[in-house]
Amino acid sequence: MANQSSAIDEQAGVDKDAPLKEDIRLLGRLLGDVLRDQEGEEVFAVVETIRQTAVRFRREADAGAAKELDGMLKILTREQTISVVRAFSYFSHLANIAEDQHHIRRRRAHLLAGSNAQQGSVNYALGRLKDAGVARETVATFFDQALIAPVLTAHPTEVQRKSILDAEHDIARLLAERDLPLTPKERAANMHLLHARVATLWQTRMLRYSKLTVADEIENALSYYRITFLRELPGLYDDIEGDIAAHYPHDGEQAITAPYVQMGSWIGGDRDGNPNVNAGTMRHALQRHATTILDFYLEEVHALGAELSISTLMIKCSPELLALAEHSPDLSDHRKDEPYRRALIGIYARLASSARALGATNILRKEVGHAEPYADAAEFAADLQVLVSSLEAHHGGMLVKPRLSTLKRAADIFGFHLASLDMRQSSDIHERVLAELFGKSGVQADYAALDEDAKVKLLLSELSQPRLLYSPYVEYSAETDSELTILRAARDIRSRYGARAIRNYIISHTETVSDLLEVLLLQKEMGLLRLAGAGQNDAELDLMVIPLFETIPDLQRAAGIMEAVMAIPLVKQLIAKQGQIQEVMLGYSDSNKDGGFLTSTWELYKAETHLVTVFENAGVTLRLFHGRGGTVGRGGGPSYEAILAQPHGTVNGQIRLTEQGEIIASKFSNADIGRRNLELLVAATLEASLMPQSADSAHQAQLASFEAIMADISDRAYKAYRELVYETPGFTDYFFAATPIAEIAELNLGSRPASRKSTKRIEDLRAIPWGFSWGQCRLLLPGWYGFGSAIASWIADGERDQRVAQLKAMFQHWPFFATLLSNMDMVLAKTDLAIASRYADLVQDKALRDRIFKRITEEHATTLNILESITGATERLAGNPLLARSIQNRFAYLDPLNHLQVELIKRHRALSNEPGKVDERVHRGIHLSINGVAAGLRNTG
Repeated sequence: MANQSSAIDEQAGVDKDAPLKEDIRLLGRLLGDVLRDQEGEEVFAVVETIRQTAVRFRREADAGAAKELDGMLKILTREQTISVVRAFSYFSHLANIAEDQHHIRRRRAHLLAGSNAQQGSVNYALGRLKDAGVARETVATFFDQALIAPVLTAHPTEVQRKSILDAEHDIARLLAERDLPLTPKERAANMHLLHARVATLWQTRMLRYSKLTVADEIENALSYYRITFLRELPGLYDDIEGDIAAHYPHDGEQAITAPYVQMGSWIGGDRDGNPNVNAGTMRHALQRHATTILDFYLEEVHALGAELSISTLMIKCSPELLALAEHSPDLSDHRKDEPYRRALIGIYARLASSARALGATNILRKEVGHAEPYADAAEFAADLQVLVSSLEAHHGGMLVKPRLSTLKRAADIFGFHLASLDMRQSSDIHERVLAELFGKSGVQADYAALDEDAKVKLLLSELSQPRLLYSPYVEYSAETDSELTILRAARDIRSRYGARAIRNYIISHTETVSDLLEVLLLQKEMGLLRLAGAGQNDAELDLMVIPLFETIPDLQRAAGIMEAVMAIPLVKQLIAKQGQIQEVMLGYSDSNKDGGFLTSTWELYKAETHLVTVFENAGVTLRLFHGRGGTVGRGGGPSYEAILAQPHGTVNGQIRLTEQGEIIASKFSNADIGRRNLELLVAATLEASLMPQSADSAHQAQLASFEAIMADISDRAYKAYRELVYETPGFTDYFFAATPIAEIAELNLGSRPASRKSTKRIEDLRAIPWGFSWGQCRLLLPGWYGFGSAIASWIADGERDQRVAQLKAMFQHWPFFATLLSNMDMVLAKTDLAIASRYADLVQDKALRDRIFKRITEEHATTLNILESITGATERLAGNPLLARSIQNRFAYLDPLNHLQVELIKRHRALSNEPGKVDERVHRGIHLSINGVAAGLRNTG
C-alpha cells in the first residue's frame, strides 16, 4: 500500500507527507501557545531545551548529552516536572491524531485517483479471486457461511480515559475540516475551535485517580460502537455488496443477508483472574449493550419518520405497509395519508417498549402511544423489510439507501444484544467446583485426586445421568455458589436478549480432555445442556465449549486433546448441532512469555497445522480464535498480513480475534480508520479462505524443508530465551528494577490485577504487563530476543552461504516467515538501546546490571546483523517507509518522556525506601509518562 502511495505522488511531483508535517507543526504550535498561556514562558523554554537535548542525545549518543540531560532533569521542581511530562505526553496524543488524519487523507487520494482496488481492500481481494478463477457462487457461499468477529477485551494496559478520547475526537474532526475549501472566516473559526479544544485537553485530567470498575470498562468499549461500529459496519456491508456486483456483473445481483461480521466482547464476562467479574457484571454488560443498540435504533427510526413523508395521494404503497400503519398508535388526522410515518411511529413505540423490557431507564423521546414490545430483533428487522419492499415496489428504491438500508443491516448484525459476550474461566476453578459437587452429592469423595482416565470416565458417566449433582438444599462454598450463579445468569440472559447474546464458554489453561468435559457437566447442572429422554442423540447445548491453549506445552498437546474429545459420541452429537463447527482459541501472550517470540510463533503455526489435520479427519470445520495482543510479543502486528500468513486450511471463512489495549483506540476511535480496519479483516479472511493454493509437489517439498529449518531454529531460540529469562541468576531482580513494572502495577489501568499471584516470579506475572514494561523502557525484548543467536548458531553449524541462501528463500517464498521478520523489524525500529541503558542504570547492583544488559545488547546486535543478511535491508522498515517515517517523527517527543520517566522513578524509589514517605506529584508524574510513552509507541500490552 505504501509503495502504491509513493508511485502516485512521484508521478504528481508532490511531497505526500507535507500535509502531515503541517498538521503536526500546527498542533505543536497550538500546544505551545497553551503551555505559554497556562504554565508560563519559563516552562515552555524548559520543554524546548529538554527536547533539543534529547534529540542531540539520540543523534550523538554521547556521555555529554546524557550528563546535560541528567543535570537538567534533576533540578526541575515537582511542578515543572509534571508540566513537562504533560506537555510531551499530550504532544504524543496530538501527533497520533495528525497521523490518523493523514492516513485518511492518503486513502481518499487513492480513491480520487481511481485506485479503488488497493491491497487490503475487499475490491482488491475480489479482483484476485476472479483472476484466479473463483466463481461467484463460491464467493456468495463464503459470505453466507463466514463468521469474522473482532472481540473487544479489557486488559490492565488500557490507559486511555474516555474524556481524553472525546476531546481527541473533536480535535480530529476539526483537523479534517481544514482539508475542505474554507473561507477566511471559516478557517479562522476553525483555528479558534482547535485552539480551544487543545486548551480543553490540557485542562482535562489524563489519569484516573480511582481504579477502573468493570462497569467503567463496559462504558469505555461502548464508546467505540457509537463512534465506529454502529454505522461503519453496516456501511461496509453495502460497499462489499457493490464490489461483488462490480466484479461479477453478469451473474446477477443477489443481496447478502447473513451477518458475516459480528462483534464480540469479553468485558463483563471474562472471569479468569478477575474477581470483579460475576453474574452481576454479565447482566449489567448485556443491559448496557441492549440500551446502546436500542438507543441507536430509536434515533434512526425517529429520523426516518422525518425523512419518509411519502403520501398515498402521490404514490401507492404495499398492503403489508398499510397493515403496519394501521397497527400504529398514531391516530393523528394530519398523517392519515402518510403510511410510512405512521408505520415508523408504531415501530418506534414497539422499540421503546422493547428497550424498557430489556433494562433501558431513560428513553429520550416518549412514544406517541403504547405498543407491545418486539419478541426479538428478527421481528423488528421484518418490519423494516416491509418498508424496504414497499419503497422498492413503488418507485422509492432510491429512498432506501440513505438510512433505511443501514438500519436494516444494523438490525441483522447487532440484534438487540449488540455484541456476543464470551464467558471465560480457568480450568482449575471448574475442577474445584465439580470436586465439591461430587463430594457433597456422595458420588466421588476426592475428584481432584483421580487420574485423567478416571476423571473422563466419571464425567461421561455423570453426563449420561438424568439426575443432577447440585441440590438447592445443600450449602456450598462461596466460589461454587458464584460459579453456578454465573451459569444461571447466562441461561437467563440468553432467554432475555437472544441466543447470540452469550454463546461461547472459553476454558483458560486447557490441558486435558477432562477440562472440556467439566464445563459440559457444569452446563448440564444449570440447564444449559439438556439431554432429552434416555438418549444423547437429542442433546442441546447452549454454550459452545472452547478450549484455550496458551503455553508452549499446551499448544503442543492441542491437536491430541481435540482429536480425543471429538471422538466422544456425546461431543460428536453436540458438534453436529453446532453446524459441524468447533472453535479453538490460541493464546499468543503466555506462549511468548513462556518460550520467546520465535518459538511462540512457530508453536502456534504447528498447533494450527496439526489441528487442521485432526479436524479434517473428523469432518468438522475448525474456527480459530486468535488471542492476539497489542505488542508483537503478544501476537500483535498488522492483522491483514497476519491472517494471510496463517497456514493453509486454518481460516476457511471462520475467524475470531481479540482487539486489546491501545490497539482498540488506534483502530476504532476514528470512524474512517475503523471502517478501513474492519475491511482489512474481511479482505484478508476472504483471500486466505478462497485463494487457490499450489498443489505442486515441488512447492510442497520446499515448504517441508522450510518447516524443518524453522523447527531447528525454534529449538535454539527457545533455549536462548529461557536461559536469559528463567535460568539467569538475578534476572527477575533486574527486570523489576530496570523497567517500570512496579509503577505499572500501581496505575489505575483496568479492573484486573496485573499479577495472578502476589509474588515477584516471572511465571506469576501476567503476560500483558510483562510486555508493557519492556515497551516502556524501549527494549521491547519479548518481540525479538533469541532470534539472532538462534539463527547465528544454525548458520554456524553448516555452510554459511548455503544456509543464508535458504533463509533468503524462506523470506521470499514463505508468508509465515516474511510476516515474522516484518513484525520483528517493526519492533526493532521502536527499540532504543541508548534509552534502555538509562533504565538499566536504575539497577543498583552494578555487576548484575552490566552482566545482563551486556547479554541483551549482544543479542540485539546479532539480531540486527542476521535480519540484515536475510532481508538485505540496512535500515529498519525499508519495506514500509510510511511507518518508518511515522516512528522516526515520534522520537523527538517520545525520548524526553523516557528520560523524564527514569528521573521520576529514581525519585519515587528513593522516597519509597523511607517508610511513610510518598510524593504524590512524583507518583503522578510517572503515571503521566507511562501514558505518554504508550501513546507514542501506539501500543501498550
